[in-house]
Amino acid sequence: MPQKERVLAFAFVTVFLDLVGFGIIIPLLPFYVKSMGGTAETVGLILSSFSLTQLLLTPVLGRLSDRVGRRRVILVSLAGNAVSMALFALATKVSLLPLLFFSRIVAGATSGNIAACQAAVADVTDAEDRTKGMGRIGAGVGLGMVLGPVLGSAASHFGAWTPPLVASALALADFAAAFFFMPETRRAESVSLRDVTAATGQRPSLWEAISQRGILIVFALYFLTFLYLSTINVILPLLTNARLGWTEREIGHVFGLFGLIMLVIQGGFIGRMSRAWGARRLIIAGSVCALFGLLLVAWTAQIATVIVGLVLLGAGLGVINPCLSTLASEMAGSSRRGAILGFAQSAGGLARTLGPTAAGILYARVGPSAPFTSGAGAALVSITLASVFLRPPSKRLEVQS
Repeated sequence: MPQKERVLAFAFVTVFLDLVGFGIIIPLLPFYVKSMGGTAETVGLILSSFSLTQLLLTPVLGRLSDRVGRRRVILVSLAGNAVSMALFALATKVSLLPLLFFSRIVAGATSGNIAACQAAVADVTDAEDRTKGMGRIGAGVGLGMVLGPVLGSAASHFGAWTPPLVASALALADFAAAFFFMPETRRAESVSLRDVTAATGQRPSLWEAISQRGILIVFALYFLTFLYLSTINVILPLLTNARLGWTEREIGHVFGLFGLIMLVIQGGFIGRMSRAWGARRLIIAGSVCALFGLLLVAWTAQIATVIVGLVLLGAGLGVINPCLSTLASEMAGSSRRGAILGFAQSAGGLARTLGPTAAGILYARVGPSAPFTSGAGAALVSITLASVFLRPPSKRLEVQS
């Protein structure tokens, strides 16, 4: 099999198995926290603890992937994920909330595999096929989000600790697959441990990256997109449980539907859509879908309308995410692709750090609709930024960068 196809295939498998584990536990997390005496604010803080460590360490892992290769960073990330899920299972078994916090901190500290997979795909694709390649990763995300909640719901019948234990086993399987089959796409330099440590402090720095207006706008779009995405992860289970009486089973199916929509778009249509309309116009269209989807979920108590809102959200995010990854990788160039994609993921990590806590506070102190309304505001800002980015001056800046 040619290297390009091998990389695309194993990047897909790696992200798929990783997101199956994520999909298993995220819909159930609010119920776990509630059973341990926590509140909506506690759920937000747990997710923020994951995102804070991700924010701090993903750029380090991104720069390391530029220096020592994508494969090594992917392996480290997957090993950390397996350990964190095992700790999550133990915390659930003994009903220990601090250990649950710690498990998510470990997960955040080693969560550089998606950025490394994106960099690997960008290494082996040209500009014409890059959005399609990023869509392949997005399809892995979508399929993982489809199967993860269903698998988590089924495993929960054997005990609350079983779903995270299954997620840990999947992470180990992912590690084994990457170890034996994932090819390296960037030639690792012969360096000592001292050199590798020094590499974590190498440039490009964040300040150098955001000095380019195009990259700064892409980072801002990452931040805003993940800001309202974090609202879905934290508040949707609580809101639908309060308004519609949905339990873990219904929530799992809804998250599965969400992932299915993303899978269909990113696995089958995003390449043709990108060639027809371009990444930037698709980001605007996706943000418009997300805006209306968030408002529908915020202000309705009807099941059909909530489903329509989630379909719009899934469609919007299915379009936005691969397009943002494509723009970031194109602006970075091959020599700093891992670093820029790491910074981009950290922009999303910052949103996932602030968003869950803010969403939990808004839900508890303002009302159930408030987090989704504020998310709609973030989508509106995204539309404005992407529209400005489409103007001729922005195009000239992109060429210069």
